[in-house]
Amino acid sequence: MLELFLTSGGQRGKQIGYLNSGVYRINTHLFELAISDIISIEDGAVGIVTTLDGKPLEQGTIAGAIIDGHNNYQDFDKFIENGGQRGLQTQVIQAGNYSLNPWAVGIEKVPMTQIPIGHVGVVISYVGEEGEDITGEGFKHGNIVKKGNKGVWITPLDPGKYAINVYTHKIEVVPTTNLVLNWANARSESHNLDKSLSTITVRSKDGFPFNLDVSQIIHVPSMEAPKVIARFGSMLNLVSQVLEPTIGNYFRNSAQDSDIIEFLKDRQKRQNDAKSQISKVLDEYNVHAVDTLIGDITPPSELMKTLTDRKIAEEEEVTFDIQRKAQDQRKTLESAKALADMQGQMVHAQQSVEIAQREAEASVKKSEGDAKAMELKAAAQSKAKKLMAEADAAQIKLTGDAEASKIEAIGKATAEAYGLQVEAMGSENFSKFKITEEIGKNGIKIIPEVLISGNDSSGGNGAINGLLGIELLKQIRTQETPVVTNNNTENKDSQQ
Repeated sequence: MLELFLTSGGQRGKQIGYLNSGVYRINTHLFELAISDIISIEDGAVGIVTTLDGKPLEQGTIAGAIIDGHNNYQDFDKFIENGGQRGLQTQVIQAGNYSLNPWAVGIEKVPMTQIPIGHVGVVISYVGEEGEDITGEGFKHGNIVKKGNKGVWITPLDPGKYAINVYTHKIEVVPTTNLVLNWANARSESHNLDKSLSTITVRSKDGFPFNLDVSQIIHVPSMEAPKVIARFGSMLNLVSQVLEPTIGNYFRNSAQDSDIIEFLKDRQKRQNDAKSQISKVLDEYNVHAVDTLIGDITPPSELMKTLTDRKIAEEEEVTFDIQRKAQDQRKTLESAKALADMQGQMVHAQQSVEIAQREAEASVKKSEGDAKAMELKAAAQSKAKKLMAEADAAQIKLTGDAEASKIEAIGKATAEAYGLQVEAMGSENFSKFKITEEIGKNGIKIIPEVLISGNDSSGGNGAINGLLGIELLKQIRTQETPVVTNNNTENKDSQQ
């Protein structure tokens, strides 16, 4: 083996090659062995490599270019043959066990670069080819290049862990969630970007200095983060170079436009104006202003005492008014309580009044009903009498009309009969006939029933005999003839 080493061009000194674990027959008089531990890279770490042999680095470079085919520097001969350079290497080795020659390769273990959730990692590369700026003419604040070139990469790293060579690449972690920055002496956020910010001191138009706390909420879109880093280099520079002077000067200028009392009263309006104005400024720096909030405002103590005294007086006035109203309420309550105690009597009296009223109303209603009934009855009777009178009148009229018609008919018939009789008998004979007929109908006696003379032939008293005869005749008629109506009398007379 020694002969093969010498005949193959072996050189004296430290050798690049190494022997892995095992049993070897080596002439210790010709070779000196140094046993070295295997390099172990734990999980969550990376190994940054510095080679001790190879070509020298080119001018202007800080690390050797990436070389392929050397099996993570374990085959160092291949690294040399493929043009590897000595010094810091861009390529890193990740977690694992490696058989590395400590005389050829130096390893520094560093933690992997971690991008937390809610953040992106903007990569600033110090190695690689010179790239062209891809942001266009509108952005003139630095070069933003493609991934792999030297400069700020246009594509940021999403949340996760990355095997980054911290000597050849710098990672600026940029929050993409809403970021709160406090201008307050007693408050600071965990990100510490506002650790140098303090309460803003301003001066009002009337010459009073006062302090106010301000909170600014910003948001950096993930795709705008490379532009922010290219412009400012870090988020801390963004705060110190833009946010701190912008917000401080805005509120100083705003305070000078009004006195302190107006500033306190118009706090909401000034807060909205601040949000609008600061948003316009931050948009120019690729930062979105979410909101601007005014915190505590601390006016001068002497002015605060005046305001406090005034407010106390106003509150006392309100208190006195409330107490007066409370007394009025108490009076009302006492009155209501007394009224409640008399409620039973009042209810009884009210019910008595209502009962009397209802009875009076019932009496009135009854009287009205009786009067109405009498009125209706009188009207009915009057109407009935009127109807009866009208009926009697109509009946009398009808009877009269009938009698008149009858008499007229009888008269006409009689006249016609008389005319015929006169024509038949002659007027003289007809006149005698009617006279005789009327004498007979009316019972006119032409010859007296009793003739009284002076003396009769027998020598008796004629007058006395005549009176006796009349009386006897009356008695006979009374017994024989009953009292009858005129009709019967007429019939009797007609019979006689």
